[in-house]
Amino acid sequence: MKFSAVWIAGLMFATVACSGEDEQQPLTWEEFQAQAYQEPSGSYVVDGDMPAENLDRLHDYYLDYRKSFDDDGIGESQHGLAVNTVGGFDDLWPNGSTLTYCVAASGGQAFSPDEYNAVVASMDAATAEWEATANISLVHDSSQDGACDAFNPNVTFDVGRVCSGQFLARAFFPSQSRQTRNILVDCTSFGPIPPWTLTGVLRHETGHTIGFRHEHTRPEAGTCFEDNNWRPLTGYDSSSVMHYPQCNGTQGGDLVLTDTDRAGASSVYPF
Repeated sequence: MKFSAVWIAGLMFATVACSGEDEQQPLTWEEFQAQAYQEPSGSYVVDGDMPAENLDRLHDYYLDYRKSFDDDGIGESQHGLAVNTVGGFDDLWPNGSTLTYCVAASGGQAFSPDEYNAVVASMDAATAEWEATANISLVHDSSQDGACDAFNPNVTFDVGRVCSGQFLARAFFPSQSRQTRNILVDCTSFGPIPPWTLTGVLRHETGHTIGFRHEHTRPEAGTCFEDNNWRPLTGYDSSSVMHYPQCNGTQGGDLVLTDTDRAGASSVYPF
């Protein structure tokens, strides 16, 4: 499956249906479920690159989406960076945390030797950029690479390979269970994906792992609404590393952190 410039970290999961040029109507539960990709593990992928562990959790996502849509309108309850919230509280790691991860070198989700080297280098580069602006560490524990999967309790998360053709990569939020605390890199990410690089894709995904939402769920984007479970950290930034280009994003090159991204990250993870 080939990806053009409108595809980024995942196939865009449409969370509104249109019934007229300007009017947006919420999806029904059946439509919401039908558009979610189900992984072989049983998890569902929503909002392009975020997992729901099972059907019950997928329904929770739907209830959050409908509540935001019905009670507040699209993105109106919390008029570049936004942090995920759970129950009204920021979904973050404790400031100064060290998150360890492995990269699958064997097993069912192992990378080929060349892919493994590319992922290790790209994760090193992507995490270093977040670490330079936020007081949080993401450390590759290579001693766990031979047993790198969602059942390994010795690391905070795992990085593995899939070949679904449904996304370039998908990640998780801090509050999610160990079962879905993984970054899964699709085999399509190792082919041409201009103007992005694997490092750029992993910069976006790593942003999720430390708590940051898609910037395009904010009302200023005008499309791609997900839900209102977020808190703005900065002014809206259409060039944010967390903004999908197909959702009125304006970052035309690789996925890089903007000054606004850095300001938002340092505000919640201060040195």
